[in-house]
Amino acid sequence: MLINIQFIKTKGSQNLTQFVSEHLDKLSEKYEWLIRAEVYFKEENDPTGKSKICEIELSAPGPRIFASATEESFELAIKKTIFELEQQLKKRKAVFAAY
Repeated sequence: MLINIQFIKTKGSQNLTQFVSEHLDKLSEKYEWLIRAEVYFKEENDPTGKSKICEIELSAPGPRIFASATEESFELAIKKTIFELEQQLKKRKAVFAAY
């Protein structure tokens, strides 16, 4: 799976890149039909402290799969986003198995 990572309005980090790549590699091993992942890291001014945003869009057969999370840190946002993607991928795999 091809992984494209973009940092928007925030500094890039090798640790974040490696962290998200490891998680996405695990997903691609489990769901071998994934084609590409577009990852966006954003930072906003939020008085509640949840200003780190992680958005991931997966290209796969059928409609694209998208998830986003806003947390205090990028690591928490990545974990939450990956969890949401995995839920959607389980549903997609069940549809594939039905046919």
